[in-house]
Amino acid sequence: MKIRLSMLTLLLGTALSHTSIAQDQVIKPAPRVSTQAQAEFFAAINKLCGNSYVGEVTVDTPTSEGFEGDLVMHVRKCGEQRIEIPFHVGDNHSRTWILTQTGSGISLKHDHRKPDGNYDPLTMYGGHTTDKGYATAQSFPVDAYSKELFIELGVPQSNTNTWQMYIHDNTFTYRLVREGREFRVDFDLTEPVETPATPWGYAD
Repeated sequence: MKIRLSMLTLLLGTALSHTSIAQDQVIKPAPRVSTQAQAEFFAAINKLCGNSYVGEVTVDTPTSEGFEGDLVMHVRKCGEQRIEIPFHVGDNHSRTWILTQTGSGISLKHDHRKPDGNYDPLTMYGGHTTDKGYATAQSFPVDAYSKELFIELGVPQSNTNTWQMYIHDNTFTYRLVREGREFRVDFDLTEPVETPATPWGYAD
């Protein structure tokens, strides 16, 4: 009887051990997926991490206000899944571009803050890629959240926005296009500049 109990205990222990090993093998995080072009695009921006660059408005049709003063982008926070790029306009530190790899492409969001760090009513709008794009260029057609926000805030013309980002050896470009509107800023990547102030609402 004792022999049978010992054998049973041994068999149960072995079965539990195998079950534990099987669970360890099965319980894994879902893989992070992206197209090769999107991964290379993300990697190219990550190589700029910590650096700041001066930009120039090269297209602004029709002419808009609010972009007077030095234009500086700062690749402030980097990673395989999320990149934060404050866009400083003179003493205005309200804007941060947020790129996120979502598993179905790349999301671009515009985080807008007030000087006290609170959110601006027009914030976190943006778009999401709909195709693989290129290692040097990605397009972000306006997303559903942004369309609702634009209607709510009385700027429905922005419901056809597409944002684009380009990265080459010497230039990084941020571009907005829609019917009757184009805005473009080109940043010189050949000469990093002094890091600007911390963007509003963020901490070092």
